[in-house]
Amino acid sequence: MRWLAEVHVRLRPGIADPEGQTIAGGLRSLGFDGVTDVRAGKLLRVAFEAADRASAEAAVTQMCGRLLANPVMETADWELNVDERVAVGIES
Repeated sequence: MRWLAEVHVRLRPGIADPEGQTIAGGLRSLGFDGVTDVRAGKLLRVAFEAADRASAEAAVTQMCGRLLANPVMETADWELNVDERVAVGIES
């Protein structure tokens, strides 16, 4: 069975976010004066094979802990679904 995980990786509170600061400055320079803070992150979409939901959840947990997020600086939340593109024959 093919699964699709959407992993949201964010910096932990208290960790400096230079990318967020740059984005906030850019928005203020474009006239969005009310912008006071921006925290940047990343969204990763990972398609993979697993026998069942429990195996897929275990795999995503391991992926996040070993590669997708740095546990010292980042947090990772994820959403897991059957990859519907495969279920309806639209493989990409």
